[in-house]
Amino acid sequence: MMTSRRSIGKTLLRSLRLSCPACGQSSIVQAPFHIKHYCPDCKSLFKREQGFFVGAILANVVTTEILIMLAYAACLLIIPHQDQLMLSILFGVGVTFPILFYHHSWSFWLGFDYLIESLPKHVAGPEP
Repeated sequence: MMTSRRSIGKTLLRSLRLSCPACGQSSIVQAPFHIKHYCPDCKSLFKREQGFFVGAILANVVTTEILIMLAYAACLLIIPHQDQLMLSILFGVGVTFPILFYHHSWSFWLGFDYLIESLPKHVAGPEP
């Protein structure tokens, strides 16, 4: 049960900044394409059981597909009948966006999980 009221707007802003969704003090990113195991400030656990990351992958894939569909619609309006150029643009979007959105997909997934069930706390011990 939730003991404190969580703000959707505050959590969304923290996710956009790649900050811990619980406290907002620390970044979730340890290095490029490497998410921290837990928040050093509030000890909220970012990586839990195997498969937890599947939600972040799903968020990245769905967002990429939506962006490709929007880019396709824009291409149809702006450059109709130029199939080769259109395919090149769509390929570029399909390859670069998921890479650029990787950290944010994790951040939004952690924010969503925080809003739904909170984040468990890290217990001192060996890290995986």
